[in-house]
Amino acid sequence: MAPIALSVTLPGILATCAGGENTVTVEAETLPGGVEALLQAYPLLKVHLFKDDGKLREHVMLLYNDQSFDWLESTDIPLKEGDRLTVLQLVSGG
Repeated sequence: MAPIALSVTLPGILATCAGGENTVTVEAETLPGGVEALLQAYPLLKVHLFKDDGKLREHVMLLYNDQSFDWLESTDIPLKEGDRLTVLQLVSGG
């Protein structure tokens, strides 16, 4: 399987972790590989997206083609042309 270009959209607040870019592209064969490629290319994102135990932070949502990772049966998905990953920073409080 050849690597596929995965478009990743970041919220403005995290753009500084990606050289000021709101949209970046990484190459991977699978969805987990795409997340790993994103963190390798932009290591400053890791602390903002994941806790020390490797779990996604509560105030972060990852979307694969507009579908929350929480709703996927499995994230072990082979990538195809046109796939997108979106990072959302959730707001909480009163």
